[in-house]
Amino acid sequence: MRPFTAPAGRPHPAERLRSILAAAHSMNVVTDGLHEEVHRLDGTGPMGHVHLHDPSEDCQAAGTARIPVRLEFTDIAPTPVRERLRARVTLTGLLTAPYTSEATTSTCMVFGQALLEEAEGRTFVGLDALQAAEPDPLAGAEASLLTHLVAGHAELVPLLLRLVRPRPDRDLVRVLPVALDRYGLTLRLEHRTGHHDARLPFPTPVTDIDQAGPRIHALLAAARRSSHPNSLPA
Repeated sequence: MRPFTAPAGRPHPAERLRSILAAAHSMNVVTDGLHEEVHRLDGTGPMGHVHLHDPSEDCQAAGTARIPVRLEFTDIAPTPVRERLRARVTLTGLLTAPYTSEATTSTCMVFGQALLEEAEGRTFVGLDALQAAEPDPLAGAEASLLTHLVAGHAELVPLLLRLVRPRPDRDLVRVLPVALDRYGLTLRLEHRTGHHDARLPFPTPVTDIDQAGPRIHALLAAARRSSHPNSLPA
């Protein structure tokens, strides 16, 4: 039986960054001697507290103040893998008024730059690309989908190793899902002396959250049809 094959799609940096912002539960605001953590308290997400503007545009109710600000976000894997930090996002710019988390309206921030830091490297994303990017349709549900897979169907996860190429080394000690996006599922293969990730792409990108379950079941069905044995020790 031939192994499961599909186009190896991945989120582009602007889409990845936009998805992290959409799914974030908190952010750190660093400005003018203030270092404050802002949590999702009103259902809008942390970025609901800040409105990004192009430097060429005038913010509504803009004042004369131009206060440097840095917004920091971390993307943490929802499953108990090694090195759970998946990415950092930093937005920098200027505020038109002193920041306060108790403001009833969003704070105007003149955009400076957006930085995405992942294991693969650092990428700067412009405001036009950031605003044009759509968040991944699975971003808000990724954590619940992956934790359900691990907690409710842990025995099925090693089955997915049959789809991994090249075949895992014999020193593999554990495998867990580490990420899920519209393009596929990523496994973290943990060895005695390190780890690496293996991506299992979907045949076509997911466009709706209701498609996530069937796509994962399709991966499992392909794994069952494969003759490649599991590599985890008994």
